[in-house]
Amino acid sequence: MTITEKIFFNISRGSLNLFDVVEEIRQFVILKPEREYKVIIGSDSATKNPVSVVSTITVWRVGNGGMYFWTRAREKNFYTLQDRIYSEALQSITLAQELKSRLKDIFGEEMLERQIEVHLDIGLNGPTKTMVDQVVGMVKGYGFDPVIKPASFGASSVADRHT
Repeated sequence: MTITEKIFFNISRGSLNLFDVVEEIRQFVILKPEREYKVIIGSDSATKNPVSVVSTITVWRVGNGGMYFWTRAREKNFYTLQDRIYSEALQSITLAQELKSRLKDIFGEEMLERQIEVHLDIGLNGPTKTMVDQVVGMVKGYGFDPVIKPASFGASSVADRHT
């Protein structure tokens, strides 16, 4: 299933396709266009197999709230922590690429400059510390700003809420 075929959910809007999500984001931004916005993509999955990876789009009106949407990939088994972390990162990157393309058509390149972050469920402490350089490098290689724990709330809090 492609990103455009996925169903996203929002607590107040219900089920939406990606076109509808982009329209909701547009409406949210045009309410207060003078404000600064961050678009945060994050993914998380449970630790017990089989799991589905949950990916989220959070639109943060810096200093003044936000909104988010989530989608769930079909269930599969992960046999190593590395497989799970790389899968989460790739899902986030794929979603970020698609969303950036669509938002660029609406808001232009300059609004999106350094405003899309990919939040990763990894950090310098714990079992994922050995993967930080590789996963951060992968996200940077796709042109996005990576954020790791403890600052990566898009993955470790927002997406985690739906795993």
